[in-house]
Amino acid sequence: MSEHSVHQNSLQGMAIMSGAMLILPTMDAIAKYMATFEAMSPGQVTFYRFFFQIACTLPILFALFGAKALSAKRPWMNLLRGVLHGAASLLFFVAVKYMPLADVFAIYFVEPFMLTAMSALFLGDKVGWRRWMAIVVGFGGAMIVIQPSYEIFGLKALLPVACAFLFSLYLFLNRAIGEADSPLTMQTMAGIGGTAFMAAVLIIGSGSGSADFAISLPSSVLGLILLLILGSISGYAHMLVVRAFRLAPLSLLAPFQYFEIISATVLGYALFNDFPSFSKWIGIFIIVASGLFIIWRERLQARSLKSSPPGKYGVNSPS
Repeated sequence: MSEHSVHQNSLQGMAIMSGAMLILPTMDAIAKYMATFEAMSPGQVTFYRFFFQIACTLPILFALFGAKALSAKRPWMNLLRGVLHGAASLLFFVAVKYMPLADVFAIYFVEPFMLTAMSALFLGDKVGWRRWMAIVVGFGGAMIVIQPSYEIFGLKALLPVACAFLFSLYLFLNRAIGEADSPLTMQTMAGIGGTAFMAAVLIIGSGSGSADFAISLPSSVLGLILLLILGSISGYAHMLVVRAFRLAPLSLLAPFQYFEIISATVLGYALFNDFPSFSKWIGIFIIVASGLFIIWRERLQARSLKSSPPGKYGVNSPS
């Protein structure tokens, strides 16, 4: 693959990642809605999230691959992805039950730092000072949007931090596994791993009497529809994330996770009457600007590679 093609793939990866990050916060809003208005435990919501993910992706997988649908080349790695994702989702859904959605995101956004460090240490991705600055600026914008209070920095504040670590491991495996299996196979296997993990957690948790792991069925048609939407987003949006990480380095895509703030802000207002203040709009602008800066840098490098003699620029030059 030519250097120019590598950069074109990076641009596609960034575009896909941006779209996925704008969609994914819908899952968190649904989880908070189910806990607030449908009285469903976070553990049960997390189980349905992965159960309906399988229900959405498995039929397509069998239609495309028939009897070989679940013959993944790296089944245990994909099942591990599901366990990590299941644990991360559970911690996040428990956190949003007790804390404002925006505050949970405030603490959770230490995750891009973890992911960038992993990609640099273990995958050899080149992380230049401009990308580090873009991540720092984006993180600062997230703090302006969310405006976390000191009251939440207690034990519950550790839940989003632990979630961030587990999810960064999940994203790291997306890239480390490579292209051994198709994104559809990877998501279906991850759904199986997450469902099995959450089934075990529910059984153990409900036996302890904890309200956060109470087993229940949807109490309304709306609740069932929302859970189906939750599973659909889980399956297909994360397939986009898998695709993005096959096209671009982890360190390049990490800042685009700040785009989740945009959707979270809109959904917070629409569902929970949390209208953003002027300072929050400034923060959103900073977040978007930091992502657009990275896109501009990548386009600038792509044009330079196209117009310059071969060998003048390295594929992994810091940007």
